[in-house]
Amino acid sequence: MTDFKNKESNSFSPSNDSSQDSFSFPDIILVLARQIKIIVVAPVIFLIIALIYNTYYVIPIYKSKSKIISSSNTGGGSQISSIASQFGLSFPSSQNEITWVYPEIIKSRTLAKSILRRSFETQKLGHQKTLLQILTYEEGVLTVGIDTLMNAGVNKLHGMIDVKQSGYFYDLTISAKEPKLARDIAIVLIEELHMHQKSYNKSKANDTRKFIDARIIETEKELQKAEEALKDFKDRNRRIENSPALQLEQQRFSREVSVLTSVFTTLKQHLETTKIEQVKESDYVIVLDPPVAPLYPSSPNKRFVAILAVVFGLAVGVFFAFLLDLFINSEDTEMQKLKNAKYLFLNNILGLVPRTLKKRK
Repeated sequence: MTDFKNKESNSFSPSNDSSQDSFSFPDIILVLARQIKIIVVAPVIFLIIALIYNTYYVIPIYKSKSKIISSSNTGGGSQISSIASQFGLSFPSSQNEITWVYPEIIKSRTLAKSILRRSFETQKLGHQKTLLQILTYEEGVLTVGIDTLMNAGVNKLHGMIDVKQSGYFYDLTISAKEPKLARDIAIVLIEELHMHQKSYNKSKANDTRKFIDARIIETEKELQKAEEALKDFKDRNRRIENSPALQLEQQRFSREVSVLTSVFTTLKQHLETTKIEQVKESDYVIVLDPPVAPLYPSSPNKRFVAILAVVFGLAVGVFFAFLLDLFINSEDTEMQKLKNAKYLFLNNILGLVPRTLKKRK
């Protein structure tokens, strides 16, 4: 044991000859020249492994991109908005349009469930398969409840959707395992978004129409009462030229009738406008760039992976080249240092093992 310690101290002691410790640039070139085979072979091996992994084990992802804008941002507001605002209702007007927050709507569970119920065509499963089946149970056998599947499908669909706002525009990106499926999901999502906005506007139009109908009935009753009051007044007072009080009273009755007549006429006009709005078809979602099927997968990036594999393989090859050259061409003192390092590694690792395990061994 004493001999080993002396040998260890001698092996780790600095040499008096500085030329032995120096490692010049020509030495590096010489090592690379001697071990050129391993430096060349290592990147080739890593490149082959990367290509095999990308080809057989990595599922390619295709992205279909489109650009959309809400019709509320085009400046053509619905006439129903201005009608409703005149009567104190908080419906969208041409001056105060609803700002459709598309990222939140698109990532909503309601819209996702509607998309999951739609049917799509895939190369793997064939025709008319629901997106819920495509994303959750491709074999067609239900092993869990439909609610659990729906929750899983919603989470997976949300992971496939990316929407970003750029000014008034929205960049919509759908990721899928097949290019046609990515495009079809994007088309269906835009359709569902249009239907959601259309349903909302129609609901508000119906509320506005109901409100106007009720106001017309009430205003008509008030107008009839005002007209009857004016008629009775005139029947009772046929000669009012010499009575300022009677003239003032008649003006009040006439003004009431005039105001109610104006309100009744306006309501009738708005009612007809609302009926037109209910049957009018319009584009609630304007598609600037329609979704198309991508020609190439967006991931994995085979060129980047190949370059990374070559660079990493080159680094590994250089490392093992120097290590191999050190073992082959080093002096006895250097070899002794490596042996001592090996002993210290093993000794320290064994020191971490509990004593009970050592006794069992």
